[in-house]
Amino acid sequence: MNTFDFTTIRRDFPALQQQVYGRPLIYLDSAATAQKPQCVTDTVNDMHRRLNANIHRAVHYLATQCTERYEQARETVRRFIHARATQEVVFTSGTTAAINLLAFSFGERWVGVDDEIIVTEAEHHSNIVPWQLLCERKGARLKVVPVDDAGRLQTNVLATLISEKTRLLCITHISNVLGVVNPVREIVRLAHTHGVPTLVDGAQGVVHQPVDVQEMDCDFYVFSGHKLYAPTGIGVLYGKEKQLEQLPPWQGGGDMIASVSFDKTTFAELPLKFEAGTANYIGACGLASAIDYLASIPLAAAHRYEQELAAYAMRQLSTIEGLQIYGEAAPKTGVVSFTIAGVHPLDAAAILDKSGIAVRTGHLCAEPLMRRFGVQGMLRVSPAFYNTPVEIDTLVVALKTAKKMLKA
Repeated sequence: MNTFDFTTIRRDFPALQQQVYGRPLIYLDSAATAQKPQCVTDTVNDMHRRLNANIHRAVHYLATQCTERYEQARETVRRFIHARATQEVVFTSGTTAAINLLAFSFGERWVGVDDEIIVTEAEHHSNIVPWQLLCERKGARLKVVPVDDAGRLQTNVLATLISEKTRLLCITHISNVLGVVNPVREIVRLAHTHGVPTLVDGAQGVVHQPVDVQEMDCDFYVFSGHKLYAPTGIGVLYGKEKQLEQLPPWQGGGDMIASVSFDKTTFAELPLKFEAGTANYIGACGLASAIDYLASIPLAAAHRYEQELAAYAMRQLSTIEGLQIYGEAAPKTGVVSFTIAGVHPLDAAAILDKSGIAVRTGHLCAEPLMRRFGVQGMLRVSPAFYNTPVEIDTLVVALKTAKKMLKA
């Protein structure tokens, strides 16, 4: 392990100081949602208590302060993902909302009968279902890039799937099941040689490594705040300005208009065109606080530590007879999913819970991938930089105990 100081970091996260069923909490479910540092909850609480007013409307002090902080949060996100301009940063309620926005807006503008959308076998349901619904509405077709036994995308197959009918390629940056880091830059380059725009689901990607959307050259990149140590209910759609300019609004209402009459409505400039209604301005400020927190710690060391912790977890879990890990291809980051022969994942997770250990179980919002590997569900361990090797050791001991209990 590197010299990353997880002991000091853990003090920043109040939830980690509690006990569950009389045991110290071991939280290994950060891929589902990360715990929040004190500075984030302080920001949210302070705005609710002291600085709460609707944005982009009134001219009184509270409203102008909130508006300024909301737009400062947009600039914080822009710097974090290296977008070219704040016009390219649209606040949403999360990854799912951002993808649905595109499925309606991009789909309305560019997708027609017999057109094609390409997704991969490793996608979260949020990057499958909206495109299926679009295909049903438009009479289009969904095409799927398979993964191999190690969890790698079969990019050689992708090249054969792209055609003159392909309108969009949708790909996860890092699989929420396999933890495998996909070669998104190379895939984006391939798509662009065929004139196909790209959407990257960065819900896990933005958490585990630096993201530069300009270097990646993707047309769209989406992520959620709650996986990035920020509050729930806030997320981001990044889009190249030239792409967003061509898309119609998804929702109509306040704040996304320039002028309204019964004869005609004209829409606001980017990014407000896509932010109808009262925005989650407090959530956006909480997201900015989380990003500022990440900037205050040695983030590169934290990312390396997460990778080392996941690799350590894989080694230790492999000592359990009958345990199979899914997604062993490199590069891989802090997500480890597995099954144990003869042990139902839900039963094992319930026993772990009574030991104070929080893991994820089930189909992990990726049923097609479960079917690809011939299982109903998996157990998933997703350590963050606030976890420790000792917690991994405790997990392994508890799993061995659970296996004995369930096979007795």
